Amino acid sequence: MKSFTVTEISELLDGELIGETTHRIGGPEELLKSESHHITFIGSRKYASRWIDSKASAAIINENITIEPGENRALIKVKNADLAMAKVLEAFQPEPPAFDADIHPTAVIHESAELGKGCKIGAHTYVGKNVVLGEGVILYPNVTILDETTIGAHTVAWSGTVIRERCTIGAKCIFHANVSIGADGFGYRPSPDGRGLVKIPQIGTVVIGNDVEIGANSCVDRGKFSATIIGDNCKIDNQVQIAHNCIMGRSCIMAGHSGLAGSVTLGDGVIIGGSASIKDHTTLHSGVTVGAGSGVVGDVEAGKTVLGYPAQESREMLKQWVMMRKLAKE
Repeated sequence: MKSFTVTEISELLDGELIGETTHRIGGPEELLKSESHHITFIGSRKYASRWIDSKASAAIINENITIEPGENRALIKVKNADLAMAKVLEAFQPEPPAFDADIHPTAVIHESAELGKGCKIGAHTYVGKNVVLGEGVILYPNVTILDETTIGAHTVAWSGTVIRERCTIGAKCIFHANVSIGADGFGYRPSPDGRGLVKIPQIGTVVIGNDVEIGANSCVDRGKFSATIIGDNCKIDNQVQIAHNCIMGRSCIMAGHSGLAGSVTLGDGVIIGGSASIKDHTTLHSGVTVGAGSGVVGDVEAGKTVLGYPAQESREMLKQWVMMRKLAKE
């Protein structure tokens, strides 16, 4: 198990150390769940009073918070406790699951596939015809990569991930368990006799940029034509749906259970809260924030925050909610 002195952690964070503790730090933990071998963090003044009830021997705190460390306890002051704690978590991060062999004997790899230096491929994984894997790609057990797909260097696909044919994946991406990339988009029309539905072929693909992370059980559908595109550094939570021909700019965030209908366009830095839904052929310009549970049915200007169903500008929607509460009381 890893452990550090509080001085070592303070140096790692380039923080200001106040107080001292003889305890070695064996890991981070929440404020009120901590024991003496833990370090915790306080990023807001409203939690500062809880330090006295915590058993942690050290805490990372924002520099605008004033509290006393106490006996055999230490504080590390930093500009941003949340970001500092991310560094601490990284320092304590366990090693990933080990591969006994770089290529497991049960993996099926087509003879035409190209594997970069240092690739690791787990048990029962399938790599199809003309697939290209960059240097250091890791495919955990039971991953499927279908024909003519390209994956950039140091991308990781966890078990159950399926990347279908002709997709292009960037470098340093992370796909968590059971991610689906490149399934058919949802396209049907009534049959001529009016007695059924006709499937519309989905002949496009998916293009994903660099440093993209997609959570477990999320889906990115292929385009009906051309490509569904996810820009560099986008972060997508669990159980998110991205439909055919959507385009996401750089550094967008989508929280769990949210979804984009077909041909939605997001600018750079768009944030979509949990369980929010975006209507097809809608554009959310750069810097837009969509509140959790909202339903967006029209274009949204850059930098706006919208709430509600149907979503409206946040201040206007909050005014309406206040008025409705007053009317309900009368």
